[in-house]
Amino acid sequence: MSYATFETEHRVRPDDIDMFRHVHNSRYFDYVLAARYEQMDRYYGMSMEKFMERGFGWVVRTAHVDYKRALTMGDYFTVKTGIETINDKGCRVAFTLTNKATGKVCCDGYFDYVMIDMQTGRGVKIPEDIVEHYGI
Repeated sequence: MSYATFETEHRVRPDDIDMFRHVHNSRYFDYVLAARYEQMDRYYGMSMEKFMERGFGWVVRTAHVDYKRALTMGDYFTVKTGIETINDKGCRVAFTLTNKATGKVCCDGYFDYVMIDMQTGRGVKIPEDIVEHYGI
């Protein structure tokens, strides 16, 4: 099955900057998570709140990032994300952050998510209607 990718634009803010005058490495994770949260609602039509209403949540099992170039104060950048694979209990979401001014990739990587039952906190099988909803 194939899955769509989506882009969200962000701008580096003063509180994102570390002592080396570039974006702190931990902020890249925040950028991806914020973009994904927005994209789930805007593009997929299935917000995190809708998952929670059904008693489901997504937790990060693995986070991997390859840093290539720093973002600095005021830079505009895009966060492109998309599901790479879905299995019984989770999915892999790949991402790329690109500096808009240069067109160069700042970092890329992936998050492996596990779907959990909100009451038990344990992994559960992803319902078939959700798997189908994400396909293109």
